[in-house]
Amino acid sequence: MRFRHPDGSVVHLAYCTNVHPAETLDGVLAQLRDHCEPVRRRLGRDRLGIGLWLARDAAHALVTDPSALRGLRAELDRRGLEVVTLNGFPYEGFGAQEVKYRVYQPDWADPERLEHTTSLARVLAGLLPDDVTEGSISTLPLAWCTAYDDARADKARAALVTLAERLDALQELTGRSLRVGLEPEPGCVVETTRDAIAPLTAVAHPRIGVCVDTCHLATSFEDPHTALDALTEAHVPIVKSQLSAALHAEHPRSPEVREALAAFAEPRFLHQTRTTTPRIPTGTSRNTTAPHHLHGTDDLDEALTGHALPDAAPWRAHFHVPLHAAPAAPLTSTLDVLTTALGRLVGGPHPLTRHLEVETYTWQALPPELRPRARAQLTDGIAAELTLARELLTDLGLKELP
Repeated sequence: MRFRHPDGSVVHLAYCTNVHPAETLDGVLAQLRDHCEPVRRRLGRDRLGIGLWLARDAAHALVTDPSALRGLRAELDRRGLEVVTLNGFPYEGFGAQEVKYRVYQPDWADPERLEHTTSLARVLAGLLPDDVTEGSISTLPLAWCTAYDDARADKARAALVTLAERLDALQELTGRSLRVGLEPEPGCVVETTRDAIAPLTAVAHPRIGVCVDTCHLATSFEDPHTALDALTEAHVPIVKSQLSAALHAEHPRSPEVREALAAFAEPRFLHQTRTTTPRIPTGTSRNTTAPHHLHGTDDLDEALTGHALPDAAPWRAHFHVPLHAAPAAPLTSTLDVLTTALGRLVGGPHPLTRHLEVETYTWQALPPELRPRARAQLTDGIAAELTLARELLTDLGLKELP
């Protein structure tokens, strides 16, 4: 969907197709038929934006076969769909029975990550609508935090510099301006937006910036205003934002709360869990920008085991819950963080980003009683999320376009 910002620019809203994981081009085409077009029809729209996730094999098929790329573009047009952004974070296997740590491979120190992202950029240049010249791709925030030393950091920085050069060349060739955003995520080298500033300043290229995922932002207990102000002051581009909500437990010490959380501890995805404790200043080293210590576990089941996390303050888990339907009490979601961040992103005199993407990929990982049991139920759920996002945008003064 497209919206006119009060400054006259167009803001794009899409939903990410990693909720319908497919590894091949045939699978992607089936997504469009079975899921994306029905969502568009459910919303009563002539045109719907989707943020495509293209696995390695699908991307390779498209970049090596111009006729296949033209065919995909024609299929998008035929079904009333458009693409201005890609999710380039998962490389392959996102539909596997167990994803967990695999989603962070290959990382930006591995040549495969650069080549895959270059392929995605070439594909996106061919998929952009005729009246759109700017595209975005979200990507892995460098690497998972373990086994990442100075040598791998140097390789990752060099790969991003090479990527920026390739994007420059691609614009000269196609006239399409593409940008790539590292997506901060708990447990990664770039865990927070603040962590992104140093490596991106080292790359120092306007085509390489940040993708702000509001679930990740909330899970790390980042204040949206502080985070976005810091990125703006550091001149780090906000390439896109993924609109998502985390799982929030206000009183994790309660047995009732722990029982409710345990229902979300499932075996497929990693659900990094975080909490905070007050920071006690020592000497003159008081850090006024970080008044709390962040504590965490790699997964939700670890947090629920014994005393792995302090439990005097709220917990948040990296579990993308549906935007329009917060979990039942005693749990809730961080929709308030999303709303605050969105107001800062597009509610000012000029948008900080023009690409927004609803990304709730965990519908089938929800507790069994909350999962959609039929394709139509999933369609209704995604449409409800987009309807909520649309209402938030129009409340900020943006005007929905046909």
